[in-house]
Amino acid sequence: MSNFFVPFEPDSDAPEPPRRRFQAVPARILIPNLVTLLALCAGLTGIRMAIEGRMELALGAIVLAAVLDGMDGRLARMLKGTSRFGAELDSLSDFVCFGVAPGLVLYMWGLESLGSIGWIAALAFAICAALRLARFNVMLEDPNRPAFAADFFTGVPAPLGAICVLLPVYIELIGLPRLVASPAVAAFYTLVIALLMVSKLPAYSGKKLGSRIPRDAVLPLFVCIVLFVAVLVTWPWTVLSVLSVAYLAALPFSALRFARLSREHEARLKAAKAAGFPPAHAGETAEGRPEQLN
Repeated sequence: MSNFFVPFEPDSDAPEPPRRRFQAVPARILIPNLVTLLALCAGLTGIRMAIEGRMELALGAIVLAAVLDGMDGRLARMLKGTSRFGAELDSLSDFVCFGVAPGLVLYMWGLESLGSIGWIAALAFAICAALRLARFNVMLEDPNRPAFAADFFTGVPAPLGAICVLLPVYIELIGLPRLVASPAVAAFYTLVIALLMVSKLPAYSGKKLGSRIPRDAVLPLFVCIVLFVAVLVTWPWTVLSVLSVAYLAALPFSALRFARLSREHEARLKAAKAAGFPPAHAGETAEGRPEQLN
């Protein structure tokens, strides 16, 4: 009887079921990118506010973009949603928010009174921001960086450079006369910050700061954060001025610490080589995992 049963063979001409052209994207990858897009919207809004002459709102938009920029990378690492797309989107957003927007704000604030010199200063800042971001992306792929180098930026990072370069505008909004931060002084100051961004000066990143908080310090930390936000909202330009000056004053100490860690690292490598032990992998973090950044 079994010889009369022929296995069924499907018709080769039958249409195949439609295949999905795009794979589903997990929400943990979308959330950090949405925060990056919000930062980009804030930076573009800052440009619009500067064009309309509303400098306080323009500065607030750039500060908001800096806060969102500090959140997207941490969210990506927390949610394990880092991606190459997110890294490229973050760099493009940073260039607009912390390169183009501050330069245009400064130009419309007072650098335009200097004519071509003021425009060159604003242009130099935007170009240096682009070069600094491009160098940052390249250095992420450097396998020869020692582990301690992950705690430092090479040059002033673009968000902090944008906050610091607007110091002349803060000073005027505080109520001090423009003679303290005249357009000529502001143009020179802008060029100094631009050079700091593309320099090789080690700047402490603070990425690991607060990664492990003692349980008894959680509530005091919350109180300090709330008080800081309250003071920032009440006296925003004074607080931003103090923070900018304090950050610039701390750069020499960051460089000294980096130099000390470099000497200690070189001494360990020489001792390991003399003892015949292979040196530790220079491109790994202290936990032994490659550093991932958004």
